[in-house]
Amino acid sequence: MIVTSSGIRNGKIHDKYGKRGASFNENGVPTCSIPLKIEEAPKDTVSFALVLEDKDAYPVTGGFSWVHWLAANITRNELFENESQTANDFVQGANSWISIQGGQQSKALSSFYGGMTPPDCPHLYEIHVYALDTMLDLENGFLMNELYRKMDDHIVDQFTMKAVYDN
Repeated sequence: MIVTSSGIRNGKIHDKYGKRGASFNENGVPTCSIPLKIEEAPKDTVSFALVLEDKDAYPVTGGFSWVHWLAANITRNELFENESQTANDFVQGANSWISIQGGQQSKALSSFYGGMTPPDCPHLYEIHVYALDTMLDLENGFLMNELYRKMDDHIVDQFTMKAVYDN
């Protein structure tokens, strides 16, 4: 399986998908989600799930990875720019903006893409895409640990893409 994004060039995430973009929610969180294209998925793939995380956030958060986007039950091979805000054919989990470090944004506002805002230095972001042999029993607002538990024994392939967003 191969995952690509037109929003990443030469290992860098385009400005518009983070704090230098033009789309923000009422709390100033970037909301324009990055486009993704999935190719060569296994034939037995029923759905896809994704996790967009920032492990470079450890020093800033006090020791945990920052979750920017969780999505599951994706049944197509392409997500277009900003579809986190407009699509209703997949479910989305709560991002880290719901945490104390994220200002305790509401679950409703946090259950979308919450873009990159590295405060200290350029951060390396990981986009994990999982091909699954089932649809997952999840509702909007699910947590990352719930996603991983539901995916147990259902992952038929996975791909990780890494890219930098400058501070």
